[in-house]
Amino acid sequence: MFNLQGKVALVTGSSRGIGKAIALRFAENGVNMVVNYIRHRRDAEETAALIEERGARCLVVKANVANDEDVASMFELIDKEYGRLDFLVSNAASGVLKPVLELTSRHWNWAMDINARALLTLAQHAVPLMRDGGKIMAVSSLGSVRAVENYTAVGASKAALESLVRHLAVELGPIGIKVNTISAGAVDTEALKKFPNRTQILDTALARTPLGVLTTPEDVADVALFLCSDLAKMIHGQTIVVDGGYSIRA
Repeated sequence: MFNLQGKVALVTGSSRGIGKAIALRFAENGVNMVVNYIRHRRDAEETAALIEERGARCLVVKANVANDEDVASMFELIDKEYGRLDFLVSNAASGVLKPVLELTSRHWNWAMDINARALLTLAQHAVPLMRDGGKIMAVSSLGSVRAVENYTAVGASKAALESLVRHLAVELGPIGIKVNTISAGAVDTEALKKFPNRTQILDTALARTPLGVLTTPEDVADVALFLCSDLAKMIHGQTIVVDGGYSIRA
């Protein structure tokens, strides 16, 4: 069903959280990995060890995805190590949680660079290594279409990310590269711990989710795996929401 043996994937921000779950799910299905991190080296090395335990190869690369030189260097290492890339998952994210009137241009640019512009740079470097076609995915959030308290800069950057995915899909589809977004609901990761109202967010999400359970990193990873398979060959340019039905509630 998932014949991915020997494929190569880069998952940005894969030392922890959703990115780690995706990397491990890929490795379990025979995909050789590139684990990218910027701050948490020990976590990245632990993720790499888990990948290798699953029988896959792993290259660990420290790179700031908002820095063009870092991205270029990372892809040079990928080309040297593997000579190809089949799957790119733009997962690394950051941002500042502030009210609209307290946002500065620095806050805005930081969120846009890491959460949206990074995908453009990553795709520009990835496509030449996807000689036989490939899959590009971006991880977004419901804040792209919903107003979340203090989430303005991040939410706007995620909306930009989803728009970029659609444009990439139109341009890259003819050369055999499929591009999609995975939009996750409230997932209890290290990133969510930065929210001062984390408990309220999780409690509200649980109460409003028809399935009665919260989305996990592994749930998101399962969708990423599916999108990399031939079963998803006609899913292109879409935003796949993984939230247990939370977003359909009025």
